[in-house]
Amino acid sequence: MTTNFVDYVKIFIRSGKGGAGSAHLLRVKYNAKAGPDGGDGGRGGHIILKGNSQRWTLLHLKYTKHVFAEDGEHGGENLCTGRTGRDQILDVPLGCVCKDAETGEILGEVTEDGQEVIIAKGGRGGLGNDHFKSPTNQTPRYAQPGEPSIERWIIIELKMLADVGLVGFPNAGKSTFLSSVSAARPEIADYPFTTIVPNLGIVKYRDDRSFCIADIPGIIEGAAEGKGLGLRFLRHIERNSILLFMVSCENMDIKKEYKVLLKELEKYNPELLDKKRILAVTKCDMLDEDLIKQMKKTLPRGVPSVMVSSVTGLNIQKLKDMIVEAIEVTNA
Repeated sequence: MTTNFVDYVKIFIRSGKGGAGSAHLLRVKYNAKAGPDGGDGGRGGHIILKGNSQRWTLLHLKYTKHVFAEDGEHGGENLCTGRTGRDQILDVPLGCVCKDAETGEILGEVTEDGQEVIIAKGGRGGLGNDHFKSPTNQTPRYAQPGEPSIERWIIIELKMLADVGLVGFPNAGKSTFLSSVSAARPEIADYPFTTIVPNLGIVKYRDDRSFCIADIPGIIEGAAEGKGLGLRFLRHIERNSILLFMVSCENMDIKKEYKVLLKELEKYNPELLDKKRILAVTKCDMLDEDLIKQMKKTLPRGVPSVMVSSVTGLNIQKLKDMIVEAIEVTNA
């Protein structure tokens, strides 16, 4: 599974050079100096990213190290313009960001199916000598060269597009929840880091509506500094509309666990704290009603919370209602 999920690639790209303009002079039977007739050079090919909703990983680009677009052809006689170089189009999943590997400059983002973003423009073709004729220079013997190509190393990163991002420590019950409310079938086991790649699930709601959930590999304390699997996957929750925090009722101090998760998100990207949040206390099928009432008193304030069980279905519908309401408020 790990080998099939690729969310980061580094590629060397080169757009096409523009073709040179022609400096041809027309010669006909009865006029050896009929004037300039050099055509323009063709444009070099672009390097283009194109959104493809059928792709969900960058696996198809994992072993692509070089991408070169075609050069534009030179201009010809009889005012013939050179052929435009063929573009190179890279299909990518929705949610990809392309950066210059050296400067970190963002070259483009792809968020819609069929969207095209030029990340390296082909050089423009040079003008032929026909453009330079004048009353004082009727036979110019020069033309423009084509513009050079653009070369750079690029990084393409995938940030998953989902309405809801699941945030929690390993073994918090995120994958069990996802499998109970959607058709997604992530690996589930009673040990930490069962989920080692993000999983997406579509959750059906009332009136034929639905929303998308992303199950992110569990965060541990220190994830923002690179511990565990967290750092690699934290970027996947940057695009989520709301964040669903999941903490197991097995933890003695749920408020403390919630604060640690918030702290890790803040260290990675403070803007994540601006997103709407919901807290779900999982595995509550192990508790009786009295314990649930006692635990509710200890939950953190300022965040909507609900006690759930993915096994028995306890409050799952209520949680769905809270999620849809939060999404509607966020998108309003």
